[in-house]
Amino acid sequence: MTAPLDVLVVGAGPTGLALAAQLRAYGIAFRIVDRSVDRVRESRALAIQPRTLEALAGFGLTDRLVERGNPAMRLRMHLPRRVVTMPLFDIGCRDTPYPFLLFLSQAETERTLADHLHAQDVPVERGTELVGLDREEEGVACRLRRWDGTEETVRGRYIVGCDGAHSTVRAQTGIGFEGYAYPQTFVLADLEVDGLEPDVVHTFMTGAGMLFFFPLGAPATWRMLAMRPPGAPDTEVTVRLLQNIADRYTSDRLLLRDPVWMTDFRLHNRGAARYRSGPCFLAGDAAHIHSPAGAQGMNTGIQDALNLGWKLALVRRGVAPEELLETYEAERAPVGRGVRRYTDRAFTIGTSRNPAVRMARTYLAPHLAPLALRARGLRGRVFRTVSELGIHYRRSPASGTGPRSPRNGPKAGDRLPDLPRGLQSRTTRPGYHLLLAGPPHLWPDESLVPIIRGRENLLTVHRLGAQSPWPHVSHGLVRPDGYFGYVARGAQLEGLRAHLDRWYPI
Repeated sequence: MTAPLDVLVVGAGPTGLALAAQLRAYGIAFRIVDRSVDRVRESRALAIQPRTLEALAGFGLTDRLVERGNPAMRLRMHLPRRVVTMPLFDIGCRDTPYPFLLFLSQAETERTLADHLHAQDVPVERGTELVGLDREEEGVACRLRRWDGTEETVRGRYIVGCDGAHSTVRAQTGIGFEGYAYPQTFVLADLEVDGLEPDVVHTFMTGAGMLFFFPLGAPATWRMLAMRPPGAPDTEVTVRLLQNIADRYTSDRLLLRDPVWMTDFRLHNRGAARYRSGPCFLAGDAAHIHSPAGAQGMNTGIQDALNLGWKLALVRRGVAPEELLETYEAERAPVGRGVRRYTDRAFTIGTSRNPAVRMARTYLAPHLAPLALRARGLRGRVFRTVSELGIHYRRSPASGTGPRSPRNGPKAGDRLPDLPRGLQSRTTRPGYHLLLAGPPHLWPDESLVPIIRGRENLLTVHRLGAQSPWPHVSHGLVRPDGYFGYVARGAQLEGLRAHLDRWYPI
């Protein structure tokens, strides 16, 4: 019998690895296990969104990811009678240091996260499967089975299921996984393609469906994603089959060769009925699965993990109330539902056999797409959604606003923008960050003593002067995950102190 843990993390994909990195940063006693004996070698998820790059920067990982990836900047839409090229991120997005979609295979993302944990002396226990879970008065008793058949029972205060769509944690806790499967079958391959312009995302829109080629770099130059043609036999995925699909979906002369990985699959749109059941939590694909439209799945899972991790850590360290854990589902379940909703819409438009939708895709899109792409405001709104920079927690019970709300600038629950440039990098230290905007004389040391006393280890104060996210005297409390927990206009700190006393008591 091993010593009790604070947290057992089940699943060592990107979600579990990100959660482990955050728990390690706070010095929490945890273990991370995965039933697979080796990490992912296939590409799988292939893009990292700007918000995820921001969130991982605090661990020193983002520069390494960017160095290994491909920040492709253009989308080429091959329509039936014309080709439209769109520069994806020329919309003046000044509030992030990463205004691009980074193409990088999941295998490389996992390797980067695992290397970070290894450097922190955190072992990833592969070939170790959760086979049983029993709730106890002070947490859970988890039965683990290793690849050699040996078993052990591990007791922990909490368990987090980051173990994918077929989550054992979800099944063991009896949480429903509601939704549906799409009728179409898709093919996926990492391979070489002759005839495509490099470093560009290519999409071919036809009445039969859509064909995508994404610049990947490694383990192959391209990722191909396409729907099997309706009525096609359900045969083994081969290069010949892929070539036939490409020939059917495009008149361009493309030569497909040298596949590294090929598969076919069905897509589902499902969500967990709850993200928490007592000491058991779900994150990533264990909580929500959907179509790959918009490259949201892995990114949403990582952000689930980074929302939950600091909350578990502060509760286990005794510096936050148990009530804080209730905000995880309140904040992340709406995000999961939103991703499922808009990926479903995009998927339906791209694959529907409905005659009206097919006509719109084949005949209207060639005329409307160029107009839509020239509308920078529309593209900007789409970018804020897809990049996940627009996610906020304004309705969270953990988001508070003072008696005088700032008229401009970020609100409580909003993400901390990187304005002025470099502000995000100043707030990566674990814990809370108090931002004070306005002349320094408004924030004398003695006024801060009641705020800081007893919180010195997890509260950092930044006097920003006029270089702040607000155009007037204001103050804001940035949570450990980079979102504002509290904002107020003016220099009166009574409301801030009340907020801290509730969520970060001493």
